[in-house]
Amino acid sequence: MAAFDHTPPPFFKRGPAPLAMLTLYVALAVSLLVLDAKFHYLDLLRQALAVVTHPLQQLAHAPARGLAQAGEYLQSVDTLHDENQRLKRTRLESAPLMLRLQQLEVENARLRRLLAVRERQSAGGQVAQVLYAARDPFSRRIVVDKGQQDKIVAGLPVVDDAGIVGQVTRVYPFVSEVTLITGKDQAVPVQIVRNGLRSVVFGLGNGQLELRFMPANADVQEGDVLVTSGLDGVFLPGFPVARVLKVERDSSYSFARILCVPVAGVENFGEVMILAQREAPPPLPDPAEAVDGAPEETVVKTRKTRPLRRP
Repeated sequence: MAAFDHTPPPFFKRGPAPLAMLTLYVALAVSLLVLDAKFHYLDLLRQALAVVTHPLQQLAHAPARGLAQAGEYLQSVDTLHDENQRLKRTRLESAPLMLRLQQLEVENARLRRLLAVRERQSAGGQVAQVLYAARDPFSRRIVVDKGQQDKIVAGLPVVDDAGIVGQVTRVYPFVSEVTLITGKDQAVPVQIVRNGLRSVVFGLGNGQLELRFMPANADVQEGDVLVTSGLDGVFLPGFPVARVLKVERDSSYSFARILCVPVAGVENFGEVMILAQREAPPPLPDPAEAVDGAPEETVVKTRKTRPLRRP
């Protein structure tokens, strides 16, 4: 009796081995990661995909926005009335402080003009709506509804009504990604309001910040407020950043471990403000100029006509 042939017909022949296919796909994925990280070859593809998927993202968020709008519409009149009264009381209570701040701003500008000190830059910008958080659970990023069409560029600072929220790190045609200051190793140069000490605060990735490079005997106390120092050329000076939560000093270490919490609602509110790009600093004076203000040609000519001293 002839043996049965168990080999499949040519129509059902198997392709390459699964291990070979897995190796090919892994090599392709690693190559794409390296090309994107080193040479940014996939930026155009990423921009095109963002344009294509933007309507789908808006459609996916439509039910949530509809429910939120319905909930706001169904709020009781009493709640809105109480909130309105509370806001009026808050405005009246803060009116004296705001009036004094306006007067102090005018006086500060006048004194700066008298002392020939450069005027502080005004903090302008545009309000953006927070659409959703980034899909990566290990990164502290949010997506806002302002992009290249709104003249947003990477590197712009983002704030809310309390302080610094983060910084724009990636821009698409219609949306932008904002990395929060609590992101892993996100750095912001700061200054302690109480004594003026300068340092750098880093995000820990868990909602907290760490003030690094401070000596163990540094004058830092719990409750100190940290504001931007403006030394990085990105953030304007004076914006609140964090508040010192805990100070750990160990004589065996050169630096103290200082934990802080952000002042701004980095993960709470739905609106933020993207500040305008900071003006470039004035150019440094030419080192070739003379000490007394004489131009370079005069100095060179004087040196050429100066008689040589004979031995």
